Amino acid sequence: MGRPIIGITGELDAARWGDWIREAAVSPVSYIRAVERAGGAPVIIPPVPPASVAAYIEAVDGLVFSGGRDVDPSLYDQARAETSDEPDHRRDRFELALMRAALEANVPFLAIGRGMHILALARGGTLTQDLPGHRAAATSYKPHDVVLGADSVLGKLLGTRVQVPAAHHQAPYHLGEGLTVTGWSLDGEVTEALEADGHRFGVGVQWHPEEGDDPRLLAAFVEAAAQPPKPVQRPEPQPPRKPVAIKPKAGARR
Repeated sequence: MGRPIIGITGELDAARWGDWIREAAVSPVSYIRAVERAGGAPVIIPPVPPASVAAYIEAVDGLVFSGGRDVDPSLYDQARAETSDEPDHRRDRFELALMRAALEANVPFLAIGRGMHILALARGGTLTQDLPGHRAAATSYKPHDVVLGADSVLGKLLGTRVQVPAAHHQAPYHLGEGLTVTGWSLDGEVTEALEADGHRFGVGVQWHPEEGDDPRLLAAFVEAAAQPPKPVQRPEPQPPRKPVAIKPKAGARR
């Protein structure tokens, strides 16, 4: 079998070619290089109308839901805080539809940063819009310690404590259906990783493995994408779990 085709979600933004400036489908090259080094064939997927989602699900072997600006808080019934980005409604709609389809079709995925928030919202969860003092700078990645569950996919792969590159100021608050928290901040207050129950490979992380020098997570994801498809394993209903995240600011609607 050849290299698995890995779709990487991108966004539409202004780009320059010589004297020309046009709206273009863009993605940080670090995602492309990381997927290629891990053995995948990377393809950028632009945020087009959701009617194309089914075709993408059929065409790719795996999906990377990339980082980016904050998801629109109205999607989880909150007013936008001053600390939250201006939303990209086009990208939000497309990626939520793509994530739901990937979950339904059991397509392997790695959801990074914003991508993990899309995972939580696709399952009916909510976010904390701002974690005070959690992000030193919005445009750089800083070393960040994370604790991982020993029995989780991530814990078995990376160990129970890792230092990773991160730059986030939001986190899941109420968990969505069929998700398990498998990574925490050192104080246990902030959700750092989620896994989709019963999925072939459904992992969401707050940090950015494509920016680091540890290839294990991307390699495991691409290896899972290279395997023949398996039927979706529907998890048994679980009792409600206590959310793991810093509470929203006073006055925020939940």
